[in-house]
Parts: sequence; C-alpha cells; structure tokens
Amino acid sequence: MKKVLIVGGVAGGASTATRLRRLDESLEIVIFEKGEYVSFANCGLPYYIGDIIQNRESLLVQTPESLKVRFNLDVRVNSEVVGVNGKDKKVKVKTKNGEEYEESFDFLVLSPGAKPIFPAIKGIENKKIFTLRNINDMDKIKAEIKNNGVKKTVVVGGGYVGIETAENLKYLGIDVTLIEAAPHILAPFDSEISNILEYELVNNGINLMISEKVVEFQEDGNEIIIKLESGKIVTTDMVILSIGVSPDTKFLQGSGINLGEKGHIFVNENLETNLKGVYALGDSILVKNYITNQNVGIPLAGPANRQGRIVAGNIVGRNEKYKGSLGTAIIKIFELTGASTGLNERSLKQLNITYEKIYLHPNNHAAYYPGASPISIKALYNKENKQILGAQAVGISGVDKFIDVMATSIKFKATIDDLAELELAYAPPFLSAKSPANMVGFIGQNIEDDLLEQVFMEDLKKYDEKKTIILDIREELELIGGKFDNSINIPLSELRKRYTELPKDKKIWTYCAVGLRGYIATRFLSQKGYRVKNLAGGIKSEEKVIVNTQKESSLTKEGNSNIEKEEDYLDLSGLSCPGPLVKIKEKIDKLGEDEKLKVKVSDPGFYNDIQAWSKVTKNSLLSLDKKDGLTYATLQKGQTSKVIEKNQENVIIEDNSNMTMVVFSGDLDKAIAAFIIANGALTMGKKVTMFFTFWGLSILKKKNLAKKSFIEKMFAMMLPKNSQDLPVSKMNFFGIGAKMIRSVMKKKNIMSLEELIKKAIDSGVNITACTMSMDVMGISEEELIDGINYGGVGQYLGEAEKSNNNLFI
Repeated sequence: MKKVLIVGGVAGGASTATRLRRLDESLEIVIFEKGEYVSFANCGLPYYIGDIIQNRESLLVQTPESLKVRFNLDVRVNSEVVGVNGKDKKVKVKTKNGEEYEESFDFLVLSPGAKPIFPAIKGIENKKIFTLRNINDMDKIKAEIKNNGVKKTVVVGGGYVGIETAENLKYLGIDVTLIEAAPHILAPFDSEISNILEYELVNNGINLMISEKVVEFQEDGNEIIIKLESGKIVTTDMVILSIGVSPDTKFLQGSGINLGEKGHIFVNENLETNLKGVYALGDSILVKNYITNQNVGIPLAGPANRQGRIVAGNIVGRNEKYKGSLGTAIIKIFELTGASTGLNERSLKQLNITYEKIYLHPNNHAAYYPGASPISIKALYNKENKQILGAQAVGISGVDKFIDVMATSIKFKATIDDLAELELAYAPPFLSAKSPANMVGFIGQNIEDDLLEQVFMEDLKKYDEKKTIILDIREELELIGGKFDNSINIPLSELRKRYTELPKDKKIWTYCAVGLRGYIATRFLSQKGYRVKNLAGGIKSEEKVIVNTQKESSLTKEGNSNIEKEEDYLDLSGLSCPGPLVKIKEKIDKLGEDEKLKVKVSDPGFYNDIQAWSKVTKNSLLSLDKKDGLTYATLQKGQTSKVIEKNQENVIIEDNSNMTMVVFSGDLDKAIAAFIIANGALTMGKKVTMFFTFWGLSILKKKNLAKKSFIEKMFAMMLPKNSQDLPVSKMNFFGIGAKMIRSVMKKKNIMSLEELIKKAIDSGVNITACTMSMDVMGISEEELIDGINYGGVGQYLGEAEKSNNNLFI
C-alpha cells in the first residue's frame, strides 16, 4: 500500500485528498494540519465578523471525523510539519504538546498556504493588533469587539480581505478607517476602476486614507495611536493588519526543494517539484501567468481547488497539466461589485505589450425592464493579434456574468472579433440583445476598422486649446452634473443643424455621458470633413475626487438605516431623464413650506442630478442613499431669494436667469428635444417661454377646421393634423420613423411628446403661438391646443431680454 502525505488542509490539501480517494481506494492518505480546523471557508471569515454569516459552524466545511467516515482519510490536526527529508522520503511532525515524530511517504503533497505579512513596524506586536487568516483569528477579533466594546477600528491594507473586513466592521456600527500605502486600493484594478470602488467605500462612511504608510503603533491606555509617514495620527481601539501574505514555507529550508526569492515553491506543469513524487499547490507555489507565461504567485481558492484535482490525478498516473492562472477575482463592496481578469493596463505597460483599451457603461439587462443598472467596464486587447488581454468591471448587478464571459474568452485566446460573434442567453430580465461582451467586440472592431479614434482622460490634461476643441454633445439638462473646463456644448440633437459653427482648422474631441453619443457625433462630423476623436467611456470615466464623509447613522447588514418604509417613497423607477426631476418638481410645487418628499429612482444618473438640482433650486436634500440599484432621496421644500411661495407653486422672480426658445421646426424629434429642455429648465427654477412660429405651430395643433380659403386649405394639407402626425427630421419613411421613435420611447418609459407638452403647460411654461404666423398659414385659435398664449414678436423679445439662454429649434 502506497502512502500519500499531505501538508495542509483547507482548499488545496483537502481537495487533493478527497480526489485521491475517489480515484484510488487502496492508498493510505494522511493530512497534517497545524491548526485546529482542517477544512474551512476562509473566504467567509469577514462575513461572520459582520454577522452576515451568523452560523459559525457553516464555515467548517469538513471535520476530521466527517473526512474519516466519508473518505477514509487520516486527518491529524494540531500537527505541524516542521521538516522534510526529500532524500529519505520522510517528514518531521510536531504535535500540539511539543512531541515530534517522523512519517515516511511514497508521495508528498505540499499545501502549506500563506501567512500574513508582518512588516518591521515599531509596536506591531501590540495585543490589540490582529490578522485575519483562519478561524482562530476570526474568533479573536469577534471576542475583542464583544468583550471590549470596540467603537473604532483601523484596517491596514486595501486588498480584498482588508476591504471585506472594513465593510463588515461598518455593518456592526463601528467607525472604520482604512489605510492603504499605495495610491489606490485593489492592485488588480487600474486606478479609474478602483476609484469607483473607493468612492463607494467613502460614500458608505469608511474613512479612506490612501498613499499613507504606517510607521509606528503606540499603545495609549485602551487605545492605539497610529503614526503615519505623512505626519498624520490616527487613534483607534483595535487594528486589523491586511497588508498581504507570503508563502508559509520556512520548514522546507534544507529539504532539497527549490524555492523562489520570496519562498514560493517552484513546480512544473504537472505541479511536481524538483523532487520526484513531491508535489505542491495553492498559495505557496509559483504558477505560470496564462497570458505572459511568467512565474506568478496567485493566492486564490479557485486555482488551489483545481490544482488539488490535478495533483491527485498525477499521483495515480493520469499525467494532468496545470496550464496557468488568469487571477480572475471578484469582490462585493456595499452595493457594488468589482471584478477583474487577466492583465491590467499597468502590467501591459511594464511588459511593453502593444494594447488598446475600451471603456463602456452598458446596462446589466434591457434598459426598459425594471431594475436595469449600469456596469462600468474597461477591457484591454492586443493591437497585433486582437486577442483579449484583460477586463475589469464595476456595477450593482451582472458584473460576475460579464467577467466570467471575459475570463472564458481569454482562456480560449478569443479576439475582439470573437466577442462580437458571441451568442449569449438573452431575455429582458437577464441581458440586452447586444450583451456587454458583444459591445466590447463591436467597439474594438470600430477601432480596428478606423471608424473610431479615441482620446482618454489623461489626454484632456495636456490638450492644446489653440489646436483642439472639446465638444460636449450632451443635452443642456445633463450639464447640471458637471462638465469639462473649456468645453463647448452643442447637443447631439442639434448637431446636424449647428455643426457649421465648428471650425475645420481645429481638431475636435467629442464627449458625452458614457461614450455612445460621442461616437455617433464623431461618425457624423468625420464624414463632414472634420478631424474628430471621441472620449472613451465619456465623462463617466473621469476619476472622482475622494472626500471622506462620515454619516451620522451607521450601516446595518440589511442596508442603509436612512431608508425607512418602502411604501413611504414615491416610486419613480423606470423613468428616464428628465422624467424623475420633472415629477419631483411637480410634487414639490404642491407642497407647503418645509414639507418633505421621499422618492426612489432607478435612473443611475439621478444620484448626481438630484444633488445639483437641489442646490440650484435651493430645496433641501435631507438624505440620499443607494440600495439594490435604486436611489432613495428625501427632499424638503425650501424658500430662497429666487423662489417665492405663491398659490403653492414655485414662481421665479425675474433675474435674467430665464430661458426662451423659438420653435420653428415641426419635426417630432426636435419637438421632443424642445420640451425636454423646457421641462428640465423649469425644474432648475427657470421661467421658460416657448415661442412657436410657422412650421412649429404644427406641434400645437389639435384639429383642422373645415371652412378655409383655398390657400389655407393648401397649408392644412401640407401641415400635420396634430402632434401625433408629426414627421421626424431624418429617415421619416412616410411616418415609419416617427412610429419607431414613439415605440422606443414607450418601451423605455420616456414621456411622450403629448405628455411633455401637458407637463410643460401644467408646470407653467409660457407657450406662445405667433399670431402673425397663424394669420399667414390660416390657423385659428380653435385649431390649437388649450392652455397656451397668443402673441407677437414684441412679446417674445421682451421675454428674451430677461433671459440668459435663448434657443432656436
């Protein structure tokens, strides 16, 4: 009978042992575990600390007794292997009571794992400084919190475990500070992606300190004083170190087994060491990066489990190979999920690999199906062969699905063309017809086919304003969320009419919210002879300045305690911009002074929009929270120097901040744009006058009268009967285009033109029909909709004089 000794349990060792038994009943299998627990879910430790996982026993995957009964394994806990004699095929074992003995082997499997790094920091041996690597560590932290009434905690290290621990401590109502020496958290992510996750930490009350290095710990009574290299000082009740891990392989010194510079075990593609019959796996080994073929250490549970299966197969003669790791990983940070696979941009630069990067922000499923939320994606591919090199994603939902598709694609050396051709499961609740992975492929193909030339955020810092124009093609209502300095605004809806305002002797860099409209603008302008590039990912890809904020009330594991009864919130889910703001303005107008309004909105841009709106209108934003993809806001009606109370409506005092527009066009798309802008401006506290003249009068028509002169009848034949009969400016196709626009708007819960008109009238927009144009075209007041005014150019010019925004549509 051959004997297999396995050093270490948990993921790698335990999976090797159980696979071995399934393959060969005749083997004698012994597992040595220096701790008390042979098989536990170490990835679940932070969640038990935060009371998310409440049953401690559920973390114990297997026990020595269960492994004996089910697999006939000899499991020896509290038994530390302290030496290996490769020549004589023996190991030296030290028991808990200090006794030592030797055990011979035919095969040896090394799965010792890794141990926490303890840097040479003065005072680091303090009893109030903890690490989190195993069940015992977890129990000590729980006991410290419970027995000593911990109110403040510092987590040192912004890796996966450190962030998960910080989040779960916050769930307990503890004041948490996270200190990271690097400029950003989570090294596998590039800075613009990790920035989103940093913002989520801060937004949930974590005091984040990046680019800060701890130089000393001092004990001060029941507290610890932490001194930082910058001179800053942090005081706390306890510290959890999560700086990283190193292979726990000191016991292999003198064994004849080849080790790397940091103690990692060298193995071949069969996971065998330089000693025949001695295998190694898990956190303690160096493996090949699947893309670069370089040696790397990847301390992840997924690879360790797969390696255990391969080692077991090789022991019984199956000649199985481990082909490398991608380092695919995922993390939950409050309401967000972040995931990555393959190489990031920093690595590609270090390796001098020619690459292209793609940014996009698609929804996790069809936008018109309730609950849709965006995913921010960065993908990288090789410029020479188009192969996918890496991907990173952050979002509320669907991130895991996307990253798994990308990891699979990289594994099989897929290109951007392959992504474009992927056929993935689609139905509105689950995905969009063009999946995020498809979209990565489409954008990559556009780049490679010279249909799209990109600029990036870093380019904006060094652009030459004498040679380049930065063109913001978002709608005016969107500008409340911020814009780039020195940019000019021509909305995409107006670009075809106004593009001649742009000089052809300058380069044009377009941008929008997420990049899609910018791409449409570049295609149009480039075909008009302009030199155009589009900002990849739009303004949404800009890194936010992180400002620490501490919320008065702490989080609980159920969500944010500021969110009260769901039924108290006006449900505006499914409405697209400017729908939520329009509805809020309508409700606020009907409230008395200091009365409150609670709303919940699914539109992802609402979180920033409502903050800007409340500042401009001077209504109080009492709370703003996110939960399950929705934004919850509580507003209080306020009185300002610009807004006075009159008949329970907000009436604007004339102060040259009003808006006027001349509506000359009778096209459906332009009419929609005009009323979206008007309603949006109204929500911002502006007085709005819309002057309808000539063909624009078609928008206001409700019927044709029978009695008309010959000329009047000719005009009636040429003009639409009412707003439902309006054509579109491009691709009308005898009314099919207009029907398509209306159908899409309905599916996406966007207010129809008729609803926008009614909303504008009800909200106080001054809609004026030009009486001169009515006379020329033979249109009477009876033919126009109710609730509008009639006047001439003098009335319009009077309003324009009081306006700082005057549009011609």
